[in-house]
Amino acid sequence: MTAEDPILVASVQRAFRLMEVVSAHEGGAPAEQLAREAELPLTTTYNLLRTLVHDGYLRELEDGGYVLGGRLDTLQSGGREQRQLSYVRPALASLRDDLSAAAYLTFYEDGEIQVAEIVDGPQAPRVDIWVGFEDAGHATALGKCLLRELGDEARNEYLSRHPLADLTPRTITGHSELMQRLDTSPRPPIVTDMEEYTLGTYCVAIPVFRGETPGSLGVSLRVDRLSQLNQVRDRLIPAAKRVTRGLSLSV
Repeated sequence: MTAEDPILVASVQRAFRLMEVVSAHEGGAPAEQLAREAELPLTTTYNLLRTLVHDGYLRELEDGGYVLGGRLDTLQSGGREQRQLSYVRPALASLRDDLSAAAYLTFYEDGEIQVAEIVDGPQAPRVDIWVGFEDAGHATALGKCLLRELGDEARNEYLSRHPLADLTPRTITGHSELMQRLDTSPRPPIVTDMEEYTLGTYCVAIPVFRGETPGSLGVSLRVDRLSQLNQVRDRLIPAAKRVTRGLSLSV
């Protein structure tokens, strides 16, 4: 073996070869057949099958056959999400550099507000996420932007599971007041929070969409830059269009 030759792990190669053979049998295949087609000893095949089933990469059927497991769907989904984000990271970085502010991208998925990406830097530090955004939808511009896009049923269902916690003295903690703010927030189409999540910081967000999935694009700035709100709005609107367009290319 030369210095340029890769160091290969034979057990990993055997496991992948076995999974390739399993993938060719949608209805499942027994261990003996899989061993034969993968050209592996039967004992080795049983050991690999046991491990792969345990970790969720394969699933054993009642008749003793084996099929691919749900763990692979998770890996595939994660890879698809990374590809989608690769389309929009340049837009987030451009927004960060234009405003010297950290840029955030969130989506409303499975009934929760989930942060998909944060693009920050030395001159554009991110806000201290001391409470997860999934529990702070009422106190962040990103969260309120998403709540505004939801229908009444989905919005009420979210709020029934997430108390309006008092995060700062400026946090809205009353349900009726929050609903009124959502209905009267500036259109089109930005949403703001003024020190409602963290004192000393204000955030501005705007809706984006990944297919039918609503999302929000936002930035966080120090309150001493409040006079730049109109400039922030003017940068966010075209950035949101660019992000939605990029996401639509990858759906």
